[in-house]
Order: sequence, then structure tokens, then C-alpha cells
Amino acid sequence: MQIERHALFWVLAALVFGGLLALLAPVLLPFVVGLVLAYFLNPLVDGLSALSIPRWLSAVIILVLSTLLLVALFVFLVPVLAQQTDGLIATLPGEIARLKGLLETFARERLGARFPEAEAAISRGLNGMQDSLPGMLSGFAKALWSQGTAAFNFFSLMLVTPLVFFYALVDWPQMVAKVDSWLPRKHAPTIRALATEIDSRVSAFIRGQGMVCIVLALFYGIALSLLGLRYGLLIGLLTGILSFIPFAGWALGLITATALAAVQYWPDMTSILLVPGVFLAGQALDAAVLSPQIVGQKIGLHPVWLIFALLTFSYLFGFLGLLVAVPVAAAIGVLVRFGLRTYLESSVYHGHDAAKG
Repeated sequence: MQIERHALFWVLAALVFGGLLALLAPVLLPFVVGLVLAYFLNPLVDGLSALSIPRWLSAVIILVLSTLLLVALFVFLVPVLAQQTDGLIATLPGEIARLKGLLETFARERLGARFPEAEAAISRGLNGMQDSLPGMLSGFAKALWSQGTAAFNFFSLMLVTPLVFFYALVDWPQMVAKVDSWLPRKHAPTIRALATEIDSRVSAFIRGQGMVCIVLALFYGIALSLLGLRYGLLIGLLTGILSFIPFAGWALGLITATALAAVQYWPDMTSILLVPGVFLAGQALDAAVLSPQIVGQKIGLHPVWLIFALLTFSYLFGFLGLLVAVPVAAAIGVLVRFGLRTYLESSVYHGHDAAKG
């Protein structure tokens, strides 16, 4: 029964931790962001420290470079994205009306007498899209803002996160060593092995998949902008960022960009087809080069489990849940596989007689 008692202890600990996380979610965002960034960039600090640069100085260098990059994004990129977002929301009803006209003309030419039924279906679908999309965009923005500033406003978030980021980078080895000293000595090797497996899977996502998303965001944004697609930079960057959701981010970007291209370029089919061509090229780049070379097969998360984790954690904890969903899901996956192996080797599975034999 010792295994069962240990299992009960860890289940209760997980429930208590989840309850505290739900209770403190509004104030944890700056700390989680800082820790995630520190985890992402810790290998760079380790590399600089290996060159005989003091760890605190390595952390300062990384913090300064990260701050300069963030400032550059706010100065050069954010205004463009904000302008394209405002333009897309303002012109969305007109764009949908033009798309409706194109679809009706195409359907009238192809369907003949059956056109009235198709027209009614097209009208219902596009009217629903026209009514829902502005609300969805504004609702997402409001939810993001309220979750991000429930206890801290925007400026306090900008102040707290760099502090957590810096001290986490400086003290990372000491933090790991301290946690290791708390492990029960008898089970420390097993827990270390589990922690190593969790670390490999989480780092594959945060570092590997994070780099893939950044590369794809740049690829889609630059390619769509070069094609002259209106709002191409915005759609491309969002598609790349959402690429951590299997197929969903890519499909959403493909549908949105192709619809806008049809409105903008019709009847120039060459220009229209170049847009889905960009997305197919991005998918091929991801499948053939980026994911195998950068991420590999280390994440070990089924796409259905990943989507479930994202939806569940975002529902329970808001924007904070989106940040921790995949790492926690990867950790749960490792623990579940370990628990299953332990169960299959235990007397509960084999029975007492089998265990004695």
C-alpha cells in the first residue's frame, strides 16, 4: 500500500496547487512570464558563463538585449500592427459584403436555377461572420487586457517581469539545487529522472516550438506583405504565433488570407493562388526543415491532448492558462506514463498471488 499512499499524497498536492493557481491567477502573470522567459533564455546565460563571464553579468547582457529588442518591436512593429488591426476591423463589413458579391456571382454562373438556395446559404454564413467577428476580436482584446492587468496595470507588468526574469536567470542553478535538496532521498533518483524527461519535453516546446513559431511568423508576414496583400503582415504574424496549435493556426490564417486575397485581387487568379501557395510553402518548410531540425520528436503531445489542454487551461485561468497549458500538459503526460508503468508493475494490477509468484 506504500505506492498507493504516495500516489494519494501527490494527487492531493496537485489539487492544492491547482486551487492556489486558480485563486492567485490574476497576480501571477508577471511572475510566470518572467520565469518562462528565463527558462527560454537560460541556455544562453549558461553559454556565456562557460566563457568565464560572471553569471550576473551574463544575465545583465541578456536582459539588456531583450529589452532593446522589445523596445524596437514597440517602436517599429506594434504601430504597424495596430494600424492594420484597426483597418481590418473598420473595413471588415465592407470586405465581407464584397466577398458575398463575388460568391453570389460565381454561384449564379455555376448553379443556374439552384442559385436562390445557394444565395440564402451564403447570406446566412457571411452575415453570421460579419456579426460575430468584430465581437470576437474586441472580446479577445478585452479578455487579454483584463486578465493581464487584473492586479497589475500595464506599467507594473513591465516593471515586475524584468525583475523576475533577471533574478531567475542569476539564481537558476541555486534554485534547481535547492529544489533537489527537498526531494525525499529514497526516491530522489526516480524524481530526478522524471524531472529530466519533463525538462526535455517542456524545453522542446518552449525553446524549439517557440523558435519555429517565430520563424514562421516572419516567413508568413514578410511573404504576404511582399505579395501586396492588405493586412498581410498582421495575418502572417498571427498565423506564425498560432502555429503551436496543430493545424488550427495554419488553417485559420489560410482561410482568412485567401478570402481577403479573393476580395482584393479578383479576377486575377494568379495573385489569389499565390496566397495559399505561401501557406503551403510555410507548411512544407515547417514539416521538412523547422520541426525536425529544431523541435524533433521530444514534445510527445498528441494534437488532441494539446488542444484540450489549451482550451481547458484558458477557460480555467484565462491568459495565464494559455502560457502554462502546454508545459503543464507535457509534465502531466510524463507523470501519467510513469504512473501507468508503475501500475502495470504493481500488485494492484497483477494481484497478490501474481506478485508473490
